[in-house]
Amino acid sequence: MPQLAITLDLDELDAELVEEACFESGAVSVVLTDQRDDAILEPAPGEVRLWPATRLQAIFMGSISDTAAIDALCEHVCRTCRIDRARLTVTAIEEKAWEREWLRDFHPLRFGRHLWICPTHATVESEGAVVVTLDPGLAFGTGTHPTTRLCLEFLDSQFTGGALLPEDACLVDYGCGSGILAIAALRLGARAAYAHDIDPQALVASIDNAELNAVAEALHCFAAADELSAIVAARGGAKIVLANILSGPLCELAPRLTALLAVDGVLVLAGLLDEQADEVIRAYSTLVPLSRWRALEGWTCLVGQRRG
Repeated sequence: MPQLAITLDLDELDAELVEEACFESGAVSVVLTDQRDDAILEPAPGEVRLWPATRLQAIFMGSISDTAAIDALCEHVCRTCRIDRARLTVTAIEEKAWEREWLRDFHPLRFGRHLWICPTHATVESEGAVVVTLDPGLAFGTGTHPTTRLCLEFLDSQFTGGALLPEDACLVDYGCGSGILAIAALRLGARAAYAHDIDPQALVASIDNAELNAVAEALHCFAAADELSAIVAARGGAKIVLANILSGPLCELAPRLTALLAVDGVLVLAGLLDEQADEVIRAYSTLVPLSRWRALEGWTCLVGQRRG
């Protein structure tokens, strides 16, 4: 069936209002893009932050020649948003499954010798592959960012072909995002993983992704950091604690993150730029001695082991 797009530069308009008006008019997809390649600083948990100059494109089913239908839907959008018809651009577009189109450029990625992150529309044929099935979503973490890649490569480096951790050991993913690190650890043979994030969407995504990878029973998600700490302490601490967040929170959380470790447990910190590594190392110097494990594209991963 033919498809058409209505494009509008939002400027002073309320993005949610325009989006709602488009869906009420029958849009099957709404996409927001940047007009000028402006940067967006990191949003707060649960916040959706737009570019200073945002462009909205709504996809509709229908022919560009059906002027009556186009006029009707444009009138509804204009009336709801109180804008002139001249601000809307209508174009014919190639028919596509737009709800899946955004996944087109997301392909299987390999991390180290064994570990792969693979979208649901693809497969991995590599012998001995340990595959995490994951599509991009609202929560951070698909393996494409250097900080996530570094953490995944570390996990793969600890895997010898049997199991990542001893049977009675556990792992903590602090600031779990999509749950990718905890799920990768479980797919690599860990028996239990504990995940924490202050963003409710991250916990929902982690649970959904764990179910997709058949490890939901072994992944335990916590919104409250104190509850996580109590559960992990009752187990004698975690063998591996991963925190892929920002350098400031990493420094502030030094006592909490190191307290999660079992004796001889390993702490893996990422999310920091190369020039921030010394500051983070100093923050942990009296708790766990950290060293640079690996750097990638300006980002550094620190690793240290807790002594008795």
